[in-house]
Amino acid sequence: MAKTKPTLRPTSKSSTILHAPKPPRPRKSKPSPSPTLLLAEASSLLTSSPSSALPLALRALSLLQPSTTAALPALNLIAQIQLELGNGDAARTYFCKAVDLDATGSIPESQGGGAEKFLWLAQLCEEGGRESVEWFEHGCDALRRQIASLEELISESSSTSDGAETEAKVKAVEKKRKLAEALCGIVEIYMTDLSLESDAESQCERLITEALSVAPDAPEPLQTLASVRISQSRTVEAKEALAKSIALWKDIDVDIDGADQAVDADSKIPDFSTRISLVRLLMEVSMLEEALMVLDRLVSEDDQSIEAWYLGGWCLFLAAEGRKGEEIKGEGRTLTALQSSRHWLRESLRLYNGLEYEDERLREHAMELVADLDRELGPGNEDEAGADGGWEDEADVDEGEEQEQDQEMSGA
Repeated sequence: MAKTKPTLRPTSKSSTILHAPKPPRPRKSKPSPSPTLLLAEASSLLTSSPSSALPLALRALSLLQPSTTAALPALNLIAQIQLELGNGDAARTYFCKAVDLDATGSIPESQGGGAEKFLWLAQLCEEGGRESVEWFEHGCDALRRQIASLEELISESSSTSDGAETEAKVKAVEKKRKLAEALCGIVEIYMTDLSLESDAESQCERLITEALSVAPDAPEPLQTLASVRISQSRTVEAKEALAKSIALWKDIDVDIDGADQAVDADSKIPDFSTRISLVRLLMEVSMLEEALMVLDRLVSEDDQSIEAWYLGGWCLFLAAEGRKGEEIKGEGRTLTALQSSRHWLRESLRLYNGLEYEDERLREHAMELVADLDRELGPGNEDEAGADGGWEDEADVDEGEEQEQDQEMSGA
């Protein structure tokens, strides 16, 4: 049998190269995201998921030069995230690092400078009192400089039509309102921590005068003025200031067409905590109907606010006490206010137990009021009067029922 020839393999160099396996291509490494992109992503998660935002902001800070002003945006954002997480001490640390890089707040806000860090430190400082005033004053100085620059820009842009003047005016109004709020913050300190200082009253007058001059159309300075006047036992002037403050925003409806309009309208309304303080002032000067109007709005915005429900119950209780002389003429009105008072107070206690609230004095007072109401009204359905404020009169109810009966008869 003939032998088969062996298969010959190529021996040339070129043939070997052609048939050799190709070496693997090196993988392209993904470029690291820039600090700007990391901060933008962290900002978008600030309120919705602060725990996810924190590592992004910390990574951005590590990519920047922490000892230079380039780190300011990251430091401020990390502090804001820590606030959202409830870490006040950590937030204070990062705000202080930002102050080290921008001691006067003269660096533009677009670069992470400005007054905001000082205003936060005024609220976060452990000592309070004089130290808080100093931080507030740093913030006020920075805001005054920003306002002066904006007003200069407005003056220079008045002859042009490029929109720069309008934008500067909007920013100036915003800064003036923030300055007024900071000045009011100092007033509050002089009325509490520094109330025994010899110049406390004169400082309050000076500060509130400036606040009213820079933001005459803002409700917060008027509310603070009312607080000062109450402390001076000038009740009539306090009531006038409170009425003016409420009139500035009570008819504003934030549920309007257009996102920009809605944001603008919402910015004119004091924040939730400021309106809670407003209710207490209104109750102190017996403006109970105005207080209930504010409370109805607060509860509609946040029906989980223990303090709003508690104040509503207490306010209705005081209203009913004041109307007891009308029982012969309108017993139903007084009774309904008492029932509504119990409903509001019970709701505050229900939320208190569910949310583990820490204000023990609020709980004790609410329970005391409910016990008084139970003794006067007897046991009743928790929803006996609803949460509508309880101001309707029996005569109004009877008239409505008669109208309904007339309509049914005419329909038949």
